[in-house]
Amino acid sequence: MDLQPIAGLLKLVRMPAQALPAFITQTHENPDLAHLCMQMFYVLLAMGQREFALEMQARALKLRRLYRLEGPEQPAIRLLALMAPGDLLDNTPLEFLIEHGDVQLDLLYLLPDQALPEGIPEHDLVMLAIGESDKNRPLLAQAQTLLADWPRPVLNPASAIGNCARDIAYQRLRDIPGLVMARTQRLSREQIRNPRFPLTIRPVDTQGGTGLEKIDTQAALDAFVERHAGTDYFVADYVDYRDDDGLFRKLRIVLIDGEPFICHLAISGDWMVHYLSAGMELSESKRTEEAAAMVNFEQDFGLRHGASLREISRRLGLDYAVLDCAQTSAGRLLLFEVDSRAWVHSTDDVALFPYKPAVMQKAYDAFRAMLWERMATP
Repeated sequence: MDLQPIAGLLKLVRMPAQALPAFITQTHENPDLAHLCMQMFYVLLAMGQREFALEMQARALKLRRLYRLEGPEQPAIRLLALMAPGDLLDNTPLEFLIEHGDVQLDLLYLLPDQALPEGIPEHDLVMLAIGESDKNRPLLAQAQTLLADWPRPVLNPASAIGNCARDIAYQRLRDIPGLVMARTQRLSREQIRNPRFPLTIRPVDTQGGTGLEKIDTQAALDAFVERHAGTDYFVADYVDYRDDDGLFRKLRIVLIDGEPFICHLAISGDWMVHYLSAGMELSESKRTEEAAAMVNFEQDFGLRHGASLREISRRLGLDYAVLDCAQTSAGRLLLFEVDSRAWVHSTDDVALFPYKPAVMQKAYDAFRAMLWERMATP
């Protein structure tokens, strides 16, 4: 199928701000309204206008559900991704894994109770990019039916994506040797009885620390559920994972075809560690430590915890998964969460983070190798 390519988020976040107006003007000269709306979805995401971006995407999907991102003119691998309406919180951001490669990426959006479009582009394999959530559960069930007899290899089956739910992941993984996971339960307001403090709590279907709090008293817990009424919650025991210097360290690791690859190390004084708020760009000592952790991962952290990481991959049943984890003072692997859509990228300033591109390329090469191997499998 001759699909007109769309510039993805990766290209747009790297585009100089002064170049965006001309790009937007050029986009609006396209007579294809579906293409225009979907392109503006990516432009607005890059500008931080999420709600407006989702409105543009919804308009695009009313007109067409199949789109192609810019890529190689002569691809060696043609990957079809099944997507849910939404942004990076809803789908695996695959374009970040195939930059500068030979993979063509087509996006096919599923909509509730709607059949597939009549025409599907030729592809070598399909990957389910829809993330686990209550919102996406109907689409995952739909995808499971669609993919049951798909004529091409399938990556990340729907049944396995459900294992990323926080409470289900705890039940499946908690007894892995060498692994520590905080006891995690999905509870309604009425089910939270006689909790053990301290605990962490967050509304179901939240990501990136949104709504996540550490609770130390019953009064604080009562106030939290009042602020976030009308939903279920993930309630977990709090695990203090501070190192001797009082700082918290969290690693992001991607599992590709069962093998672990490091994506970053975030170091923070706050127990809720996020790379964007950890101030890594402000601290040379933090970056020096991260560089050592990334460059030596295969001989250090990855070697110590390799057996546990590979067993996590086996039990999840996912071809591609992302972990946020740490190490306890006793030297055990502490797992916070597993997901199929967490951001894996190398968009940080190379002047500040010169060690990242080469390390991240190992993950990108492994992803490409997995696609190539599965494509060749009958």
